[in-house]
Amino acid sequence: MELLLEAVALYCLKLAYETEGSSPILRDDPIMSDYEREVFGLLVRRGDVEAIQGKVGECLTLALSTVGGVDTALGRELQKLSAAFSAVRTIDQLEAPLIALKDYLKDIQ
Repeated sequence: MELLLEAVALYCLKLAYETEGSSPILRDDPIMSDYEREVFGLLVRRGDVEAIQGKVGECLTLALSTVGGVDTALGRELQKLSAAFSAVRTIDQLEAPLIALKDYLKDIQ
């Protein structure tokens, strides 16, 4: 689960901050410090769904802004996937919406 959360955050930050011709953003970059596997691991072990949603939500907000907001086709789909993730109430329900988000963010890179 932690790897999946980290991957969603990474793809969001890549979308928001990575520019063509620049060095790629990697998992160990300073920009990822609040979104690394260990941070998410602690939240997962605590079962803190709200904190997980908050952290991922920060990244999703950046990604949504980058694709032009909800007034674009990419933005509407990202908003829909984000809403499904935000509707989750238990740790066990996180995986499916996270996989959908990860796959979508990877595709729109």
